[in-house]
Order: sequence, then structure tokens, then C-alpha cells
Amino acid sequence: MPLTAVHAQTTDPRANGRRGPRPCGPLSAAEADVLRIVTDARTPVFVTVREGGRRRYSYWRPLDSATGRGGCYAALPTAECDRLYAAGRIALGEPLIDPTRTMYRVTAVRTTPAAPAPAPAPPRLVRTRARAA
Repeated sequence: MPLTAVHAQTTDPRANGRRGPRPCGPLSAAEADVLRIVTDARTPVFVTVREGGRRRYSYWRPLDSATGRGGCYAALPTAECDRLYAAGRIALGEPLIDPTRTMYRVTAVRTTPAAPAPAPAPPRLVRTRARAA
């Protein structure tokens, strides 16, 4: 199943009541947490799309020796991940297709700050000749 069919409700601005993709503005706390996990190079994040269209964003949570927690897959909130995808903050890699599911690697999209306005040109010096009296 192609990704565009699966994510149609989040990428079509008419479907979710917005006029277009959200600008790269402030994030909610949940979206910031998701983006923090996705941008960590040590934590590969994947989205699994099942035949019925169900999506699950997940990553491997390493074992923390101090707390004894981790060593398992952890799911990320689908709604926040879909909003980040629709806003262009995360991108999906090449699909890996199995008979019952399709998996994509999730990566963060670098947002470049707006280019600064060009510096004004320095004033030109105009030499004037002294008039002969």
C-alpha cells in the first residue's frame, strides 16, 4: 500500500480543516519529545503500516543499567507523529515491504532558519571637484 494512501487524511489540508501545512513554528510538548527521539542518531525510529492502514511509530529503547528499564520497543504517539509528518518536520525513507506490513525509517528534516536580510550596500563616496573661483 503506498504511503500517500495511508497518510491521506494528514497530508490533505482539506481533510483536517487546515489551509496548508503548519509552518515551522512552536511545537507542543508531545511533538517536541517525539522530535527529540527522532533526531537522536542512536535511536532508529520506524513507522509500521499494516494492511488495514493502521500505523505505529516505534523505536528501540535501550536498557538503562541504572534503572533496569528499557530493552524493548516503545511506541510513539501516532497523532503527534502524523502532525510532524504533515508539517514537514519528519520524513520517511524507502519502504521495506512484507506481505502483511510496510516499514519506513523515520528521520528528522532539518529546518534551516530564514536567511538573514542582505546587508545594505555601503554608501558610495562621491568625489566632487572644487570649483575654481
